[in-house]
Amino acid sequence: MSLLRRCSRTACGRPATTTLTYVYADQTAVLGPLATYAEPHAYDLCEVHSERLSAPRGWEVLRLVQDDPHAHSSDDLLALADAVREAAQPRPPRDDATERAPYEMREVGRKGHLRVLRSED
Repeated sequence: MSLLRRCSRTACGRPATTTLTYVYADQTAVLGPLATYAEPHAYDLCEVHSERLSAPRGWEVLRLVQDDPHAHSSDDLLALADAVREAAQPRPPRDDATERAPYEMREVGRKGHLRVLRSED
């Protein structure tokens, strides 16, 4: 079994680059980046067939363009950097008796990545 997905068009052996799906309620054909996995109601198309795609009369073709499928946007990278910075910030110790909310969960134990929490009433 080949891991490379091929174009869904008959007699075309080229590698798939885009995925075509239909939104029947909106009479729209959506052509976007290659889906993560093959789905039964979607069609994988090669570059040639995706460029020549036409829809039935009255339908709209919506082409979702992605410059580089492996590149992350700068927004994604900035959000990740902010999350790492926030997680690295030391937190001041709390006075548990005065600052605890009425139904707050308090960590009482830890094993690896799992935590044991106790509800405070």
